[in-house]
Order: sequence, then C-alpha cells, then structure tokens
Amino acid sequence: MIPGSLVHPLRLALLLAGVVFSALTLSALPARADLRVCNQSANPVSVALGYRADKGWQSEGWWVAPPTKCAVVYQGDLHSRYFYLYVADDIGGGAWDGSVFMCTRDESFTIFGVEDCLARGYERTGFFEVDTQNKPDWTLQLTDPANNDNAPDNGDAAPLDQGTDNGGDGGDGGGDTGGGDDQGLD
Repeated sequence: MIPGSLVHPLRLALLLAGVVFSALTLSALPARADLRVCNQSANPVSVALGYRADKGWQSEGWWVAPPTKCAVVYQGDLHSRYFYLYVADDIGGGAWDGSVFMCTRDESFTIFGVEDCLARGYERTGFFEVDTQNKPDWTLQLTDPANNDNAPDNGDAAPLDQGTDNGGDGGDGGGDTGGGDDQGLD
C-alpha cells in the first residue's frame, strides 16, 4: 500500500502546480484594449469608423449600438491617436458628424481611400475626430442633446460627450498624428 499512498499526494501536488501555473499565465496576459462607442441616447445608433491604416485611409461600417449598450468598433490596441466616427440615429434621423470626409455606403463596408467617393460609387460622409490621447483603450459616450449641458453651439453636430477614458496610462499611438493636410478630405 505504500505506492498507492504516494500517488495521491503526488496527484494533489501536480494539480496545485497546474492551478498556480494557470493563474500566473492568465495574469500575464495583456488587458484587452479597444475603441468602444457607448450609446447613452434614447435610440439605437449605427456607427461608421475611419482611420489611417498601414496602406492609407480606411473607413468601415456599420456597428449598431442599442440604447445603454456599447459597440466595439476597433479591436485591439489603438494604433493611432486619432480616429474618426460618423454616428447615425437609426430612429430619430439625426447624426453625430463632422468635417473630415470619408467614403461610406448603406450596406456593411470596408473602403480603402477617401478620394473620389462619389465617382467610385460611394457616399461622401462627414466624420468627426476622436482624440484618444495615445491611449491603447478608449470609450466614447454618446448622449442625447437633453442630457448634455456642454453641447457644442455650432449646429453641425449633435451633442457628444467624449469625456470617458477607460484606458491605461498611455502608450505609443504610432501612425497618424492628426492635424495637417492629411485628414481625409476629398
């Protein structure tokens, strides 16, 4: 019975070692970093994203964010400080838009380039800039006009609250630095 009594403690030791190894491995995994758009408005919204990719400007859509829910529009560490969004209120018909023009279409899309949208069979849509401050993770809160005391007074865009950052304490944004003449204008 001596061999049998050694097997039980050996199994227990191997099991505990496995649990400790798993815990160490999981804690070493990097935190997930994404660009999220959280909809605090009363209606569902559709989101299009534009950004500077390795091969130039790229626009993608559509993600849907129901009221009080978030949509992850870019997965992984944010490679750039600046991203561009166009958000349409699916029921009310309004939009969060801006003056950086990129190509879109009504169906799901991934479009490379921002030039000659109409000639290429796409729509020319104004996106607004989101400054992620070179953080690897960013959450944007969209709010209704009635819920936003800091609404812009320009009449071009619906109120937008960009004050929520759930990211880490910085990182190398790389890629596009924003500003200048390369903001995706047709």
